Formats: sequence, C-alpha cells, structure tokens
Amino acid sequence: MICISLFLMVASSCKTRLNNSPGPPNIVFILADDLGYGDLSCLNEHAAWKTPSMDEIAAQGMVFTDAHSGSALCTPTRYGIITGRYSWRSTLKSGVTWSWDKPIIEPDRMTVASLLQDMGYTTACIGKWHLGLGWQMQDDQPDSIDFSKPVTGGPLELGFDYFYGITASLDIPPYVYIENNRSTSIPTTFTVSSDKYGWWRWGHTGDDFIHEQVLPHLTEKATEFIEHHLAENSEKPFFLYFALPAPHTPILPTDEFQGITETNPYGDFVVQVDCSVGRVMEVLKKHGLTENTEADYEELARFGHNPSYVFRGHKADIFEGGHRMPFLVRWPGKINPGTSSSQTICLTDLMATCAAILDYKLPPEAGVDSYSLLPVFSGEEDDPIIREATVHHSANGNFAIRKGKWKLILCPGSGGWSYPRPGVNDMTGLPDIQLYDMKNDQAETTNLQDQFPDVVERLRTLLIRYIEEGRSTPGPHQPYVDQEHWPGLEWRERQRIDPSGSK
Repeated sequence: MICISLFLMVASSCKTRLNNSPGPPNIVFILADDLGYGDLSCLNEHAAWKTPSMDEIAAQGMVFTDAHSGSALCTPTRYGIITGRYSWRSTLKSGVTWSWDKPIIEPDRMTVASLLQDMGYTTACIGKWHLGLGWQMQDDQPDSIDFSKPVTGGPLELGFDYFYGITASLDIPPYVYIENNRSTSIPTTFTVSSDKYGWWRWGHTGDDFIHEQVLPHLTEKATEFIEHHLAENSEKPFFLYFALPAPHTPILPTDEFQGITETNPYGDFVVQVDCSVGRVMEVLKKHGLTENTEADYEELARFGHNPSYVFRGHKADIFEGGHRMPFLVRWPGKINPGTSSSQTICLTDLMATCAAILDYKLPPEAGVDSYSLLPVFSGEEDDPIIREATVHHSANGNFAIRKGKWKLILCPGSGGWSYPRPGVNDMTGLPDIQLYDMKNDQAETTNLQDQFPDVVERLRTLLIRYIEEGRSTPGPHQPYVDQEHWPGLEWRERQRIDPSGSK
C-alpha cells in the first residue's frame, strides 16, 4: 500500500473563555497505520469502497495532495511526528523497534506533547506507541520481563499526561495493554496466529487482551478521554494523539464489518478504521467542538482498487507509494471547507505548526526538520513554498530528497519491499542513482539522472548539508515561513538565485 500511515489532523474549536476571548484550539491527531492514499474514496475515484467519515473531514477542511512521512515504516514515522526530526538523526538508522527495544527518544528532547503540556494543554496518547519502552527484568531471571513493574521511557516521560495503548504493532509481542506506565494485566499465556490476514507472532498475551477487539477498545478509550476531559476540565485545551493500530496486520475486522466491502478483509478493515474516525468526530460534534467555535495487492486489483493510487511502490519503499499519504486538516473558522493544497509537506511539520498556532518560539534544538503549515491553512494563493526540500527514507535506510518537481533517489531499486527489491531481485544494470520529474512523471517511470547531472549534484549537495548541519529548517536565527519569507531568504531573491527546481 502507499504508505506507512494516514495522518489526520482535526483542530477543533475550544470553549470561549470567561472574558469572551477565544482560547487555544483543542487538537486531535489521528494516525492510521498502513492506510494508503488510494484507500480514501475522496482521494481515489476508483476506490472499491466508501470512507464517509474521512470524506466528510476532507469536504469540511483541507486536503494535502503531496504529503509525506519522513520514512516508509512505523517507528521512524512516529519519531518524526513526535519530535519534528527525521528519524535517521536518531539511533535508529533503518527498520523499526521490536518487542524489548529501548526507547529511541531521549528523555530531555522536546516533543509535540511536552510543548503543548508546557502551554497548558492536557495531553493524551491512545493506541500504538512503537518507539521503544524500558521494560524491567525479573531480579533472579535477567532475561525475563517483569510485567508487574512500570515501564520507563514511554509517553508519560515525553510530555503526555495520560497513555493507554500497546507496545508496537498488533503482530509484535508483548500483547498487553499499558495504562500510563503499567501493564493492565500480567500475561499468563502465549498466543500466535498463522491466519492469512489475521496473523501475529508468538508472544506473551495478557488475560484482558483479545486481538480482534483491540481497534474498537482503543477507539472507546479515545472517546472516553475526550468525554472525561470535557466533564472534568472543559476550560483547559486538550491534545489527543490517537494512533490506530489498523489497518496494519493482523487484519481483523469485527463481525459487523466482515464482508461489508465485498472485496477482502483488508477492505473491510479500512471501512472499520473509517468508522473509528467517525466515532471520534461524533464525540467532538456532541460537545460542539466541530463548529466555528499490509494488504493483498493482487487480490485488491481484481476489484479495481490500488491502495497506492497512481503512485509506484508501497510500504517500506523509497518510491512515492512508501511515504506519500492522505493528509486531511479540519479547523472550522480557520480553514475554508473543500479546499486543497499541492504543497509538499512532511509529518515532521506537526511540531512547528503547533508552536505557530500558540505563538510559541521553538528553541534551536527542537523541531529541526519541522515547518509551520499555518500559511497554507490560510488558503492564500500567493503563499510561498513552505519547504526548501523534503528528505525521504526507506526501510533499508536508503535516502531520497525532493525539491520542487525533482526527486533524487540514492539507491537502485525500491530500497524496500517492492520490485526491484534489494537482496532479492537482480540489480545488475540498474543505476545507483534515480532522478524523477514528479510534476510530469508521478509514477516514477523514467529515470532522468543521466540527462540532468546538475540537478543530481545540486540535490545531493543539499542532502549532505542537511545531514551535516543537523537540521533542514533555516535555524533559530532565521524566520520560519509564515508570511513573505521562505527558508530564511525573501521569496523573490530566492527565485533569482535558484529559479530552476524551486517550484
């Protein structure tokens, strides 16, 4: 499928304060795991099913058609969202974290949650964490986890007031719920599944953990958090990061959704995900907070459905299918309904956007790959380009960089799991570099690296600079793009210096 995840932002109005001045907005981020660009019926005219809840958000807000994760896999995507940094700047250079891996976010690093917490928000993380946790061992058995002891290095230590969720993907043990920093039950058994769609690895399983019920259970917890917060402290804004474990494997639609799309279980699971998003929206509507105040690709193809839409590749790849994703933003009173943007953006932009919403000045070391999207939200047609360039990363740790219409890939093949797959398919004769014109060749079919050596060199030099300088944003002594500036230079001056490839 097209990407590691769907990123959905809902910025809803919060209650007016006693002095009648509007307070800061409540912010809800929903991350659906392994949902493709082509899985939303509002984005794919050939979709084999309907996604009415997400379609409604698109109709009432803004659709970004060129949005990307900083990586094509779970863990690095989440790292970028939480920290505003590309994941390859961390200790994780490829792949994902596994069952007992240590936390990869340092305890003293600013996160979106800690930023909002400092600004007076109640913050919650519900769902899939997958950034490593500090599990404690039994005293007399150093290789055995003690589930009765608290975990460390998790959401509570990174700015979240409340956490309820799971360690990683639903196919990676241990299969236990964690509330705040403790397991809700001590595993007394092991489970495994070899079902074609609903498979998961052998591992510890809590007595209160049923794989098929995880998605509805976490959805219930997300809505409970909103309800509880509004009942207990409605004057205080809240931030909810709702990280769905679906439609990532195991693909487990509940009884009411089985067969609903007449395609396969993946399609049914996508519709269930849409329903979960709808449940959250229903709670927000109820409280007046929405007013102006891995699939079987060949099988899906038989139904005329492509989760990657028109793009090449799928999850894990350096090709567009690996990291381009649906990105919907709804903010009544701030974003005009039914609008769209072709700006190239990245999930790392969450931190700078939240900071800009609250007029908060980020410290130099925070959000080094994060740009504010507020200028785009305004819908002004003459907005300058937000990002100088965007870096992509594959499952194997291969790099690509996109600037304007040009995308430079620094590896042969997919860099991930589709053909040609490194280590599996024969790469003989394939050039080590790929250059694509994304304006005229969205499917990445024609490699132009030998025709535009100057573009190759310019983009390679820019990527090296981003790596060596430790940031891709202009830096603390230059302005973010919020009006007429773009990467620290006045827009027209930038055009004069480097007009080619700047749009």
